[in-house]
Amino acid sequence: MAKYLVIVESPAKVKTIKKFLGKNYEVLASNGHVRDLPKSSLGIDVDGDFEPKYITIRGKGEVLAKLRKEAKKAEKIYLATDPDREGEAISWHLSHALKLDGRNVSRISFNEITQSAVKASLKNPRDIDMGLVDAQQARRVLDRMVGYMISPLLWAKVKRGLSAGRVQSVALRIVCDREEEINAFIPEEYWSLEAALIPEGEKKPISAKLFEKNGQKLSISSKEEMDAILSDLNGKEFKVVSVKKGQRHQKAPLPFTTSTLQQEASKALNFPISKTMRIAQQLYEGIDIKGVGTVGLITYLRTDSTRVSEEAASMAHSFIAQHYGAEFEAETFMTKKNGGKIQDAHEAIRPSDINRTPSDVKDSLTRDQFRLYQLIWKRFTASRMAGAVYETTTVTIGAGDYSFHVSTSKLDFEGFMSVYVEADEEKEKKQTVLKSIDEKTTLELVELEPKQHFTQPPAHYTEASLVKALEELGIGRPSTYSPTITTIIARRYLTKENKNLYVTEIGEVVNSIMKESFPTIVDENFTANMESLLDGVAEGNVNWKTVVSNFYPDLSLAVEKAEAELEKVKIEDEVTEEVCDECGRHMVIKYGPHGKFLACPGFPECRSTKPYFEKIGVACPECGKDLVIKMTRKGRKYYGCIDNPNCEFMSWGRPTNEKCPRCGKYTIAKGNKIVCSDEQCGCVVDKK
Repeated sequence: MAKYLVIVESPAKVKTIKKFLGKNYEVLASNGHVRDLPKSSLGIDVDGDFEPKYITIRGKGEVLAKLRKEAKKAEKIYLATDPDREGEAISWHLSHALKLDGRNVSRISFNEITQSAVKASLKNPRDIDMGLVDAQQARRVLDRMVGYMISPLLWAKVKRGLSAGRVQSVALRIVCDREEEINAFIPEEYWSLEAALIPEGEKKPISAKLFEKNGQKLSISSKEEMDAILSDLNGKEFKVVSVKKGQRHQKAPLPFTTSTLQQEASKALNFPISKTMRIAQQLYEGIDIKGVGTVGLITYLRTDSTRVSEEAASMAHSFIAQHYGAEFEAETFMTKKNGGKIQDAHEAIRPSDINRTPSDVKDSLTRDQFRLYQLIWKRFTASRMAGAVYETTTVTIGAGDYSFHVSTSKLDFEGFMSVYVEADEEKEKKQTVLKSIDEKTTLELVELEPKQHFTQPPAHYTEASLVKALEELGIGRPSTYSPTITTIIARRYLTKENKNLYVTEIGEVVNSIMKESFPTIVDENFTANMESLLDGVAEGNVNWKTVVSNFYPDLSLAVEKAEAELEKVKIEDEVTEEVCDECGRHMVIKYGPHGKFLACPGFPECRSTKPYFEKIGVACPECGKDLVIKMTRKGRKYYGCIDNPNCEFMSWGRPTNEKCPRCGKYTIAKGNKIVCSDEQCGCVVDKK
């Protein structure tokens, strides 16, 4: 009979850990949380010191019964849930649900599921860390208050099924603010000039960019300015002024954190962040490796630390020396900035054993598991290697009062780049003829190439860049990035097209209500400060109920005010002139998952619906009929002709009735200005 009971979260870990520990240990899984706040009510006693009212999660009775049975037989019980705040809270809930008070119970945690790590944790048992538990309780209670107190207001004002979340609402606002920036952006014209020059004795030209005039950096904003420069350069001799050679060092990257893994997997592997976390969880919990058995391939996947254990660093040191050479070993290592926001409870995400190379385990992994493991393995290995060294050459070429530059670099020592290059790393532009150029080299001008450009608006957020923004602003924590973004996409507040995130009509409405009625909830600084307070709770410096009791009164007042204003407004369906084809009633505007639509007010007797097209008072530039607001299948707003499909006109920007004074094409409204729809024209005028 087993003397010891080990309780983990996931069934996937049971077999692996059981194999490590032997017959004296019984290993069972809780299948995640066993207790939570009730779904049917707020579940928080606001008059009783904000005490949460936890209940057993529906469907967990059988799991708990089995755990209780085994717990009664065990001499000692080890709670081995995940090594983070949520895992700590699950252990605490288990101790209450299983009534383990007075029993021989210890908390153990391990950052990787390997035999050495699991056995080491048994030698270092501890009590449940109530600081971590209380930080998780505070987060759960705060999120419940926001969700359960604000969501009914959204139901009343927009439609049932909508919800507000404390962190999700801030993430939605960040994307909405970016969309407003993009919509208001007015492109500005600028020009560049390149000179194609053939050095003496060479056949291929080099390309030199105009840089300065009389030692001052040039900015060219119109064709007239460019024409004046071309006139000045007419007949001028191009001479080499200086040739500077040097070295540029590129440091090795940091090993992955949750945020950087999600970002890089998105760029390099085209993985949504939810997929990255799902596959990383599989690699962490254990894979059946041929000839080895089930073993966890990576360390814990929810971390904001770049720290590496001494044991792992030593293994990496030996591996790199053996397989690449001593010159590839790093003498110093990069460290992460903004250390105040880093919990540093865990290590960076790394392979549990660097000697288990991607090629060694490829046959035991699915294609996606292999690609993610390879990315993690390469990044960690590179992080322990010497930096890359480039040999740089910069040539300055003079022509009258003007200076042109040619710069190139050649990889002199690969260092970490022999293993890993980031997905968006720019490839060095090669101009090999530069090595034969010196101050005496004569140059022959082939041609001058003026090019017109326009400044580009800020990029739409992607899942990866939104994760980066949330991390930089201190909003959320490693465990929250994926569920936060997944939730607002699932609720159709955002839609994803070609990686880019766009706000839907429903998303715009919800964000507008939140900004108007609950500005504090969607304030970035307030939310980031709340994360700092939760860190203080985890460290034992702040009482979690103090955080909640300070938050609740302001939220309660804001909800009361919003409810009163809702009563004054009295939300009623907007009646239209459109007549129901089934019963002849005038149809009304409703909100659905994809935005507005027309519905018969006789529902449920009459279930007739029609698409709703809101006219914008602008004639179609192609056929003269009305332009209306439309939605893509995924909920992204655009402007199209009401006569579609006979007329296929569409525009992402809002067209106006004004014609461009320069080229005659239709214009788009941008704040208090209108701009030509043709980027090559670039005309911008004030609205009349």
